[in-house]
Amino acid sequence: MGTRALRAVSFPLVSETTGPRRALDSRDPRLYQIGALSALLGYGMTALSFDVTPARAALLLGSALATQYACTRIWRLPSFEPKSALISGLSLCLLLRTNDASLAVGAAALAVGSKFLLRWNGKHVFNPTTFGLAAVILATRRAWVSPGQWGAPAFFGFLVACLGGLVVLRAARADVTLAFLGGYAGLLLARSAWLGEPLAIPLHRLQSGALLLFSFFMISDPKTTPDTREGRILFGLLVAFGAAFVQFRLFRPSGPIWALFALSPLTPLLDRILPGRRYDWAFPKGVSDETRASVPGLLPVALRGEPSGPPVLRVLRGEGRREAL
Repeated sequence: MGTRALRAVSFPLVSETTGPRRALDSRDPRLYQIGALSALLGYGMTALSFDVTPARAALLLGSALATQYACTRIWRLPSFEPKSALISGLSLCLLLRTNDASLAVGAAALAVGSKFLLRWNGKHVFNPTTFGLAAVILATRRAWVSPGQWGAPAFFGFLVACLGGLVVLRAARADVTLAFLGGYAGLLLARSAWLGEPLAIPLHRLQSGALLLFSFFMISDPKTTPDTREGRILFGLLVAFGAAFVQFRLFRPSGPIWALFALSPLTPLLDRILPGRRYDWAFPKGVSDETRASVPGLLPVALRGEPSGPPVLRVLRGEGRREAL
């Protein structure tokens, strides 16, 4: 039976609220991420005087959700999926700084819109938050990334939350996070040893809230990382080397973000060299094949079929993707 026939069999396109579906939803790593980012943003705005107002946070989150909703309608998706847009909006609240409200709206729209427009073989080319930040900074020079100096209590509290997420959810992309952090920390320590700097200097550089946010919520995005563990480890190490090069050879701040932006197009090449099973938010790691098969409205990735042609052409032809973005 061909792919078209499989898609025509009685598999409803709109998800149903069933027992297995609810169980899968409760294990969605994005729910934990939204909770951790929301708690950090709330604590930062109330106790740490973050340089972001409630109005600006509402503007960023509203713009991200509005863009997600608009793209859902344009791409004719079966349902509105806000979780990914919320993560991008919350990350922008914590990282993006600009005095121009229109740039904040543009960054959120570009971040979420990139998921739909910039795709290759069913995956995002760029991490949405990274793309939104890089686009507005490069295009206008009137926006910048917050250094993330949150103070020791907030940093260590967020670190515990991030590590707790890896343990509780058994995140499928922990390997790329650990590869990046290990590689980047090793480079910082080696550089300081070569220059004769005290150990306190590289340790201080590693105690950055922005670095935690990048490591646990941006580079680990399953939709933009290679499909195999070997590919993800290699990718994490490449981004670590790129971040150190940007930071200490080009002398630009926010080296990890620029390195991820520059190296993200390598993911399709790594997937081709090291092919593996595609990650699906609906089927988190550890879900059995029996549970996968019992969820109405979902097909294994290999059986779903992909609309042909570039995304813009699919929109013009009225073809939508039957999966959450």
